[in-house]
Amino acid sequence: MTGERVLIVTNISDALRHLKDIVLAPAGYQVQAVGDGMSALALVKEAPPDLLIAHIRLPGLSGFDLSRRVHHDSPQLPVILLADEGSQAEVLEALRAGASDYVLKPYEAEHLLAAAGRALGERKRLEELVKTRVEAGADAAGLQRRLKELETLAGVGRTVTALLDLDEVLTSVVDAAVHLTGAEEGSLLLKDEESGQLYMRASKNFDEDFAHTFRLQINDSLAGQVIASGEPVVLDERSPQKIKTSYLVHSLIYVPLRVRGQTLGVLGVDNRKVGHTLTRDDLTVLVAMADYAAIAIENARLYQRTDTERRKLETVLTQTENGVIVVDAENRLLLINRAAQDALGVNGNAIIGRSIVESLDDPRLLSLLRAPGDHPRREEIEVQDGRIFNAQRTPIEGVGQSIVLQDITHLKELDRIKSEFVTTVSHDLRSPLTAILGYVELIERAGEVNEQQRDFIRRVQLSVQQITNLVTDLLDLGRIEAGLETTRESSPISVLARYAVEGLRSSAETRGLRLQIDLPDDLPMVSGDPIRLRQMIGNLLENAIKYTPTGGEVGLSASAEGDQIILKVRDTGPGIPPADQPYLFDKFFRASNVVDRTPGTGLGLSIVKSIVDHHDGRIWVESALNKGTTFTVVLPSVEA
Repeated sequence: MTGERVLIVTNISDALRHLKDIVLAPAGYQVQAVGDGMSALALVKEAPPDLLIAHIRLPGLSGFDLSRRVHHDSPQLPVILLADEGSQAEVLEALRAGASDYVLKPYEAEHLLAAAGRALGERKRLEELVKTRVEAGADAAGLQRRLKELETLAGVGRTVTALLDLDEVLTSVVDAAVHLTGAEEGSLLLKDEESGQLYMRASKNFDEDFAHTFRLQINDSLAGQVIASGEPVVLDERSPQKIKTSYLVHSLIYVPLRVRGQTLGVLGVDNRKVGHTLTRDDLTVLVAMADYAAIAIENARLYQRTDTERRKLETVLTQTENGVIVVDAENRLLLINRAAQDALGVNGNAIIGRSIVESLDDPRLLSLLRAPGDHPRREEIEVQDGRIFNAQRTPIEGVGQSIVLQDITHLKELDRIKSEFVTTVSHDLRSPLTAILGYVELIERAGEVNEQQRDFIRRVQLSVQQITNLVTDLLDLGRIEAGLETTRESSPISVLARYAVEGLRSSAETRGLRLQIDLPDDLPMVSGDPIRLRQMIGNLLENAIKYTPTGGEVGLSASAEGDQIILKVRDTGPGIPPADQPYLFDKFFRASNVVDRTPGTGLGLSIVKSIVDHHDGRIWVESALNKGTTFTVVLPSVEA
């Protein structure tokens, strides 16, 4: 069914785009849209649509009130109500308002198109029934009866879509079938897959004990014939075949309950007494009732399956030790598990559905949620009880975004203990190393040494110097990681970079390298420790010079973008293997293609990373084998 005109009433632009461009238009529907209920009423009077879809929360006239007005003024126009989150009270309110269906967010295409198809199909059946009666010249009493039938059909349809209790829905279907056809009895038989028999799932005017114990073989029975053929049967005293049932009746109609090409059971009505014969018109009504019953059974199965999966997910989220927070596109809280509630000291039941700004007061967590971009981001957050969490934000398309809180308090404590140990040991090593170096330098003054002894002395001095450099790097790294470097002042990054270049220029010239420097004088100032910032640039340049072969090129450039300063240090060295790049900033790590005789402690880039982190910056590397490497550092300017 395509080409029908659908009027969407919502003031939420994302929902409108989703409904119009993703769900309805591709299915062939002609879509109009307005943003409030009063405009919708005016449009319904001027150019009535075939279907109206409205959000329950609208400015001025609510979706419930709009449905009541439409149902009163244009009872033939079906209305589907949309809700962000549902409750039994809202379902009943929608039912009372005359809505044809009630659909919950995220408005999946399959569910919404099925609801639209049911609503339009119901309208078409109503119109056809009315048209049939009018064309046949039915009298006023007959027309009134048919209109009553149509109202009953509409009421059953709303019951099917609004209620989740399958027993209640199927009972209402059988009651309506008996009422509309004027039959004495009605039954809904379902197939038992294990026994191969039909059992009575709902009934009207049958003895309760009989209904509970009723069993009918599919083979060699009229109901079984309907199950096998998938076609309805109408039988009475004029029928050419004998009625095969387990109880004596005068007339009977059986129609199949079909879902997704499968026959689940049979809906039937019958009369035991002579005098009222069931007709083809009754068959039309019963087919509609059977469709409703089949939909209700399928809905119940889907709901049960969905509810089971939801409970599994809730159990996983509740039992996991990591905190989980999920918000929608407007940063309203959708989910917060027990671990996250305990960490942040909040009551989840009281804040679900509210804005995250009103619910949580942790500035770093809020900043993480508001951060621009569609890429995952991480942040370390310390909560009131002193625990430290690694918070990772991940955008979720069609939902919003999630934050997972991982408790890393023990890891931070281990790192602190390790750093203190390294700092202490490094500090205690400096005195004996200084003594060794001093006594080695005094050897030549104590007496004549030969050339071999002098070579040994140089090797000892070189080894002691390497150990001293390692100790110095460890002490620097310990002080930076411990947060002992508290100096903050506005510093010109271009001047600091030039100092670093001049300190290493002779080393580059000795190795026969070309230096390409691009440092504008009008760059914004950077807030931080000028000594550490210069050390950071110097370490990157020193690495580039160390690993670039003779005749190569080393470049240093700086630029400003918005409120950020971007530094790039590039070289034409051997590059870094892709497998080594994730570990490049780890302590003591050296790339697998580094020549063994190249000096280094494996701490230079760790110091660079720590300095960048303590200045609220970011650093990353881009490298290709035999083509070179580029390190990029982004630092916030003073204005930021």
